Amino acid sequence: MIYLAQLRMQLERSFSPLACECSLTGDNSLTVKLYHPATGQVDLVVSGLSVAKLRTPEAVAALIEELRYELESSGLHRSSAL
Repeated sequence: MIYLAQLRMQLERSFSPLACECSLTGDNSLTVKLYHPATGQVDLVVSGLSVAKLRTPEAVAALIEELRYELESSGLHRSSAL
């Protein structure tokens, strides 16, 4: 399993200039929030992610691709942001 701080750093690198917040719930599920650090505007929140599935670099890469798809599908992410 990957540590939350490491996951957050990887997500911020992948989705720059957005910032990332990762939090664990009591049932060991993960919530990821991607937002603009200057304004606080939230572009994406995904809850209920399985922490147990994030055991390998490949699983983290798959999560990043999934989040990228969700972000692009939402229409909120703008490449000219910030």
